[in-house]
Amino acid sequence: MVSVLSRPKARAIAPVIATAGALALLLSGCGAGGGSSAQGSKDFGYLTNVENTTIRGELEALSKDQCKAENAAAPLKVETVPQTSLDQKLQLLAGQNALPAQFAAGNAPALTQDLDKSGNVLDFEKALKELNISDAILPGAAATIKSLYGGKLNVLPYQYNVEGIWFNKKIFADNGITEPKTWDDFVAAGEKLKAAGITPLAASGKQGWPLTRLVSGYLFSDLGPDALKKVADGQAKLTDPEYVKAAQAVADLGAKGYFGQGVGSIDYDTAASQFLSGKAGMFYMGSWILSNFNDKAQNKIGEENIGFMPFPKVSGGKGIDNQYATNVGLPMTFNAKKYDSHASAWLKCIATNYGSTALKDKNSISGFKLSTPVDSIPPLVKSTQETVNNTKESVLWFEALFSTKATTTSQTNAAGLASGSVTPQKFMELVQNDLNSK
Repeated sequence: MVSVLSRPKARAIAPVIATAGALALLLSGCGAGGGSSAQGSKDFGYLTNVENTTIRGELEALSKDQCKAENAAAPLKVETVPQTSLDQKLQLLAGQNALPAQFAAGNAPALTQDLDKSGNVLDFEKALKELNISDAILPGAAATIKSLYGGKLNVLPYQYNVEGIWFNKKIFADNGITEPKTWDDFVAAGEKLKAAGITPLAASGKQGWPLTRLVSGYLFSDLGPDALKKVADGQAKLTDPEYVKAAQAVADLGAKGYFGQGVGSIDYDTAASQFLSGKAGMFYMGSWILSNFNDKAQNKIGEENIGFMPFPKVSGGKGIDNQYATNVGLPMTFNAKKYDSHASAWLKCIATNYGSTALKDKNSISGFKLSTPVDSIPPLVKSTQETVNNTKESVLWFEALFSTKATTTSQTNAAGLASGSVTPQKFMELVQNDLNSK
């Protein structure tokens, strides 16, 4: 399941989020009283979006196996709602003091932070410590969550996606290309691929975000992991020369023809197909793409020919080594007002077992520590899981801390940046103007 926080789908959903004033009014009704159910729940209620069947299926599987005792004490009770209605449902239930024990977090971190302020979100850092399982969540996943939720561990990482550059090992070998370590190496590799008649980098300009990921990757590598937080905090602007430089770097790739013909009309599936058919040498994408890679009908180049590398370093930059962008997919949280002995037992069982069972049953990578080794998985999934396990520090993505309006502007103008119809300066101005008006 692809992240709802990182993909354009969130843009379409975001307008259902109430205005700040309306939201505060709704939530204020539940700030003081509440909590009667904290005396002991008859069931373990779980509200999630209907589209995500992986997490729900795994929790149902746990309820019949590792969490059988917890389910007997407080049976798992699942309620679903369409993704497009999730935020409205959360606000309605919060206003009625009726959120279930566990629920899907809102489509934007801001909603979860508002729910937290009104006492509806559990502090997992404290709860896991009380259960003596503080290490149940991988350090990289915890860092990602805290980056998104104002420094708090407010959600659980049922999914944990790591983003980087996938490359075709055979094409690289055939053309004498070694894995690029720096941006200059990356550009040079692109030149060799282009000369060989191969599209250097498959990317969807129609969706836009695969291109803006390159802008943020360059920014984080050049200016450091806090580059976009400084923009969000008003300490820097996208129109500052050092920020425009990142947009210029991506525009230069487009000017060289590294994205191939008609990048603005290429959608997600077409870009994936370009890579999996051997027509493109590299592909920036998140680990959710593994399901496509493991589909032999789609993958014509062979799993054994796919490599994965971090974003190349900008020489002299302040970025971290092995830079990967990460996100937590569809995050879930617990209702602090219904966190009783039954809910804590469920939390302990989930945090202890979910990582291994999801990987074993669905090849799904989570942010939970693996309590049991899982060997019977495709090699590429296994190596990606190892990358996740070893990632101690990560970065977010270009629009992670942007408003909905700025996100839309960014992603709809990204193709213009790559094709040359929008200058790097103008691209950054358009997004910054929306940030200024929020």
